[in-house]
Amino acid sequence: MQVKRFFAADMRQAMKLVRDELGSDAAIIGNRRIAGGVELTAALDYKLSALAPRVPNPELEDELRKTQSRIATAQAELSSRSDADDGNRQLFAGLSLTASEPLVEPHVEQPAAPAAPAVAPVDPRLFDAMRSELSGLRELLEVQLGSLAWSQLQGSKPLQANLWRRLQRVGLTGALARELLDLTGEIDEPRQAWRMILAHLARMIDVPEIEPIEEGGVIAMVGPAGMGKTTTLAKLAARYVLKYGAQNLALVSMDSFRIGAQEQLKTLGRILNVSVTYVDPGESLAQALEPLLRKRVVLIDTAGLQASDPALRMQLETLAGRGIASKNYLVLATTSQKQVLTAAYHSYKRCGLAGCILTKLDETACLGEVLSLAISHELPVAYLTDGPRIPDDLHLPRKHQLVSRAVSVQMQEDPSEEAMADMFADLYHNSGKRVG
Repeated sequence: MQVKRFFAADMRQAMKLVRDELGSDAAIIGNRRIAGGVELTAALDYKLSALAPRVPNPELEDELRKTQSRIATAQAELSSRSDADDGNRQLFAGLSLTASEPLVEPHVEQPAAPAAPAVAPVDPRLFDAMRSELSGLRELLEVQLGSLAWSQLQGSKPLQANLWRRLQRVGLTGALARELLDLTGEIDEPRQAWRMILAHLARMIDVPEIEPIEEGGVIAMVGPAGMGKTTTLAKLAARYVLKYGAQNLALVSMDSFRIGAQEQLKTLGRILNVSVTYVDPGESLAQALEPLLRKRVVLIDTAGLQASDPALRMQLETLAGRGIASKNYLVLATTSQKQVLTAAYHSYKRCGLAGCILTKLDETACLGEVLSLAISHELPVAYLTDGPRIPDDLHLPRKHQLVSRAVSVQMQEDPSEEAMADMFADLYHNSGKRVG
């Protein structure tokens, strides 16, 4: 038997090291959290592995699922018991009682015992350690279940497996890919199934019935720094002026944090012959907007602040105020990573989002991630931008064209087996539902 320890930043990287060095027949015989990551102990028994079955094992999957469920139950029980006064005495049913609680024979009267001393509370660090271990076990199971589910799908449903790969090349999330594939379960012809998937994907994208600047009102660009808010506002302003003139448009800047931000808007206002109002932190946005209410459209440029910055919370609360009635559009650069896009949505949804604007389409290598976010959170896609020209590179979205563009910029190579297994592990983590 060959036994070896592996160290990595997280469970998935550790599992990849095990697979790369010992192969898929290696058994995990230990895992623990360490400073800076995790430690896995893996073993490879050549005699046993030679006899190991190479086909999917439904019984093993069922057992892994039961274990995963037990871990989830244990985590919930642990959390509830850690808050109870008597939770320190007995963590799980079936464990022996403490010495201060002697066992008593049933139906036998016992003389009153002297009062036992109070049980010292259990060190909270023990609970933290147990939670950490349970979390590690759950993550390990999810990784193993993901790999098992992906292997089983390839063996039993090769058409479905190929469609999964194609959707991953586009960059769609596992949850959205599963929803799309569920709609093609009865189709056996690959091209027909793929066309149906793309048609369904197009229908899932929401776009406004009326273009925002045609509808009018107060429109704010919100989002983190670097997403293209100011440039997008410039394109919207120029689009409106070219169509309707400058007299019914006003610009407002809430960005007093970025060097040169107000100067950019001042230059734009001078070029378009449009008034620009500056609102510093602490000033009333409602009062600043009051003399502008006669304008048909008011465009607001906001500061791109970090989620932890108190000024961001103040800015979002201002936009969500009753006297503002602004339609807030989350500006998302399609070049951003999935984690950045998700964090942006959760940071800015507090102000109430009317939709999103997708920027930098000319630079992106993947559209699936931002489309997945817009679909899953029901954000209408209001505009697209794909270049520096003002306003020529601002476009109204067309659902089927957007899907076609997402397919055209997809990854050229199929995702690795590890990436597919990780995606299935994410599905187990997020929903616990059976995949395939």
